Amino acid sequence: MQFLLAFIVVVPLIGAVAALLPAPPGLKGSSPDQAVLRHGVTVTGAILIAAIALAVGFDHGHPSKMQATTDISWIPALDVRIHLGIDGISLPLLVLTALLTFLCALYSYFKMPEGPSPKAFVALILVLESGTLATFAVLDLLLFFLAFEMVLIPMYFLIARWGGAQKQAAAWKFILYTLLGSVIMLLGLLLIGLKSGTFDMVALAADNGRGLTSSVQVIAVLAIGVGLAVKTPMWPLHSWLPDAHTAAPTVGSVLLAGVLLKMGTYGFVRILLPIAPDGMHTFAPYLAAFAVVGIVYGSLACLALARPGSKGDLKRLIAYSSVGHMGFVLLGIASMTPTGVNGALFANIAHGLITGLLFFLVGAVKDRYGTADLDTLSGATGAALYGRAPRLGGLLAFAAVASLGLPGLAGFWGEMLALFGSFDPADGLSRPAFLTFMSIAAFGTLLTAAYMLIVVRRVCMGEKREEPQQLADVQTYEFAAWTPLVALTVLAGLWPAVLLGLTDPAVQKLLAGGKS
Repeated sequence: MQFLLAFIVVVPLIGAVAALLPAPPGLKGSSPDQAVLRHGVTVTGAILIAAIALAVGFDHGHPSKMQATTDISWIPALDVRIHLGIDGISLPLLVLTALLTFLCALYSYFKMPEGPSPKAFVALILVLESGTLATFAVLDLLLFFLAFEMVLIPMYFLIARWGGAQKQAAAWKFILYTLLGSVIMLLGLLLIGLKSGTFDMVALAADNGRGLTSSVQVIAVLAIGVGLAVKTPMWPLHSWLPDAHTAAPTVGSVLLAGVLLKMGTYGFVRILLPIAPDGMHTFAPYLAAFAVVGIVYGSLACLALARPGSKGDLKRLIAYSSVGHMGFVLLGIASMTPTGVNGALFANIAHGLITGLLFFLVGAVKDRYGTADLDTLSGATGAALYGRAPRLGGLLAFAAVASLGLPGLAGFWGEMLALFGSFDPADGLSRPAFLTFMSIAAFGTLLTAAYMLIVVRRVCMGEKREEPQQLADVQTYEFAAWTPLVALTVLAGLWPAVLLGLTDPAVQKLLAGGKS
């Protein structure tokens, strides 16, 4: 188990270096470009197999216990250690990251985005995977920061070199926002480490803030929370996200929405809730307020983009929908209750599956029509996907209703549990305030349903025309890349205990200060 976790974190880096080297003559095949893309599929596939093996070998009877741990001294002067481990909170995110990265590598093998050499593309995808997996596996505050930052440069280049229109501006906006937030976050992490005498996240969580004064906790939560909120993204620090998604290639959008956004909310749960509970208690009402504003704002922005005549970009609409969905995650965390935090973690996984699928589908629609502009898709040319590409239209409708939280699919449970957490927040938090937040968030679910159904009506439905050429329906490689996301969305919706059975004991222990 220890070897598997270390393998999962380190091997993508080795694979990234190997991708930049010349391929051995016997492995080049007919095309060196295809050889390096095949290398990406092989490495990410090996990581996915290792992640599944790790999940199978995980002691499901004790998900609150840190497992597969490695603890080696790295910088003795600062007591920084190479400390790795997983529990019921981090394991689902680890498997989700490995799955989405493999599916993106598989998709790119058959449909490489336009841009420079595939060598750099594959190397960047693997570095991105390593940084994300390390973020969910490390148990040292400074290592967490390094892993957190490791993903920025690969994503910057994926947007800037393989993106679409306005890619340079979007990439710069992404890097500037996230770097500024990270600098502030580093100050908060250093404050906790220096005041408590350790950067070990397990020891700090067990201490449950008893070694830190209330003022230190408040400052630390403010500083760290800003950095995490930018990555989440929380309103009003979200404005980099729509531009980044609109410009990014399809696989870049899938990884950004499905994996990178989860790093911010994971930090709130893993670091701030157990290590600085007094500080979180102070800021919880404000976090919840920003969360519900984000829910309503994201939904209204989507409704504006979906309106006829607005020239709304479908990728941009899905990006704004992420602002709203991540608002539910933040609302669950702000409740500081096991119910709310479990809902937040469930919504994290559901959003990764559903929004990852949505970006894959929108990318496919854009490839076929040459545009993601809603007015063009539903205008004179007539999208009518149900009639012209029925499988693609059906999958898009499925992803849309999953995103709006239809009961029986993964999107339902996380939002419902986050609302339940707000209905009865932690002791000391204002219940009337959180009931107000809950009511606003519940109204946001209606807005979500409205814009998603408008998108389905405009893109999938329409009068069947004789003149347009029949579109290519779902291809074999697309079917292979999308089927796991569809299956897991249904499985998580029908059998939520699979995920909640992992997260709940770990959350209970985390909120109880390390006591099971």
